[in-house]
Amino acid sequence: MAQVSVNIDHVATLRQARRTWEPDPIAAAAEAIAGGCAGITVHLREDRRHIQDADVIALRESVTVPLHLEMAATDEMVDIAREIRPRTAMLVPEGRMEITTEGGLDVVGQQAHLHDVVAKLNDAGIPVSAFIDAVPEQIAAAKACGFAVCEVHTGPWAHAHHDAADSQATQGELHKVAEAGRTIVDAGMQFNAGHALGYANVAPIAALPGLVELHIGHAIISRSVFTGLRQAVADMVAIVKEHSE
Repeated sequence: MAQVSVNIDHVATLRQARRTWEPDPIAAAAEAIAGGCAGITVHLREDRRHIQDADVIALRESVTVPLHLEMAATDEMVDIAREIRPRTAMLVPEGRMEITTEGGLDVVGQQAHLHDVVAKLNDAGIPVSAFIDAVPEQIAAAKACGFAVCEVHTGPWAHAHHDAADSQATQGELHKVAEAGRTIVDAGMQFNAGHALGYANVAPIAALPGLVELHIGHAIISRSVFTGLRQAVADMVAIVKEHSE
């Protein structure tokens, strides 16, 4: 069965709106774990717009499930990851002006640099994941760089599903994710997926063969405003459990 790792970044977004101490991401992680998630995901951005260094350190010391660290492929972030030693370092593209991650990592265009970054993280015993678009060339480049995991960017699927759930274009986006998953598994890497997944669109992704992990944040945190975080996580876990292998 595919596992759900909950991204708690936007708990910190709410806290940082007032530059105060609540809501506490560490307490949020505990609630998410109580709701049945299999991992906690955070993105330590270069501009520190939500999660802070102290949050990552506290989470690493307190969570009872794997901690996954999303990060840019910079020297600063590599040093932080090597010190904290998350279960997985997840390399993502990052722009200061973007609201959220807008696309997959260009592994093809940065292959030499990313090969070195992966090697440094691997030397510290940290498996590395590439957040990539569902493009065969990017998967091949990720394999060449030594990535252990590829997380397929599901944003195009999610947006197409929102516009017209049963359209041919939407099914085409699902097919792209499925084909990418097969290629990743055939290359000997772990197949994960994430971005813009929610309660209405996650089931077809959860059902894809070979899928290991889903990383989901905004939809869960949004529902938690009405249901509480523990219940919001339990609802997502139940959907994924029902539809995954």
